[in-house]
Amino acid sequence: MTQKIDADHARFRHIVRGKIKENLKKFITKGEILGKKGKDIVSIPLPQIQIPRFQYGHKETGGTGQGDGEVGTVLAPGDVEGKGTGQAGEDPSEHLLEVDVSIDELAEILGEELELPRIEPRGKHRLEAEKSRYTGIHRVGPESLRHFKRTYKAALKRQISAGLYDPKNPIVIPIREDKRYRSWRVSWLPESNAVIIYIMDVSGSMGEEQKEIVRIESFWIDTWLQSQYEGLEVRYITHDAAAREVDRHTFFHTRESGGTMISSAYQLCADIISAEYATGEWNIYPFHFSDGDNWSSDDTKTCIELLKDRIFPQANQFGYGQVESPYGSGQFIKDLQETFPEEEKLVMSEIPDRDAIIGSIRDFLGKGR
Repeated sequence: MTQKIDADHARFRHIVRGKIKENLKKFITKGEILGKKGKDIVSIPLPQIQIPRFQYGHKETGGTGQGDGEVGTVLAPGDVEGKGTGQAGEDPSEHLLEVDVSIDELAEILGEELELPRIEPRGKHRLEAEKSRYTGIHRVGPESLRHFKRTYKAALKRQISAGLYDPKNPIVIPIREDKRYRSWRVSWLPESNAVIIYIMDVSGSMGEEQKEIVRIESFWIDTWLQSQYEGLEVRYITHDAAAREVDRHTFFHTRESGGTMISSAYQLCADIISAEYATGEWNIYPFHFSDGDNWSSDDTKTCIELLKDRIFPQANQFGYGQVESPYGSGQFIKDLQETFPEEEKLVMSEIPDRDAIIGSIRDFLGKGR
């Protein structure tokens, strides 16, 4: 029975996995699952999977071949009680079923669908994680770690050797000397860690739709990188004419206002990396989202110098996503393309609308850096 349940559950998970892959683009573009994310689990709404089954009628209601009638009587539809009112609709109803999926499984589905390569970690973080392994047996220890099999065998040997064991009444009672306990050894394993630094333009030209696109894309970037590293830290920087580090909620809910000076954000990003994330030990991923407006060409030159001298040498990859806005000029990505035509660490992506999010994710994560 247990094996049958396991097989049915595996088949159900396979069906669910197929449904998620089939509807992945819709989940990504509409952001349906962002509000249903737990620590390690997300709830995904899927069309309900109906399992066919027999439905039996009541015995007293009769049925085919029952009741009065003669051979050759033409059958006709019977009366139906409880007739409904109103017009019939042409569209089927959609019953939604929410299915819990782990972040790791969601990342695996994303990787398969977008054909994302696994990331090779740059190095090991200086901090180490404690890991306990059970390596032996002791005669003393807490009762919670008592090894039942070893204890029973020790008691059985003692009773047999002492002539106390009766095969006709095979009762084995351990005493204090018979008890055996699992012992453990603590080892310290280095962790491979990564940090994502999200930078977003919150100037007057970045509206709510542009920020929602950034929110959706950052969720999927987080999901993939979290599956690649033991530890993942996320930092948030907003900027208009000045840059500031903020928490996640503030990052996505800051009201747009003011002008734009991108160099202030790049300066803050470079300072955070230099102060807290050692090159060669951390895998560093800055992502900047903007509509492409900048205050002046002089400030763009400063940005280029910061990227070239301070950010590119330390980062695994720098991602620049330009979100189309009716108020933005879109010039900044052109300046980057002209200045860094062959820079491997720079990945640029233009995001005109939500339908372009899935392609942008592939642009950013498809290099395997």
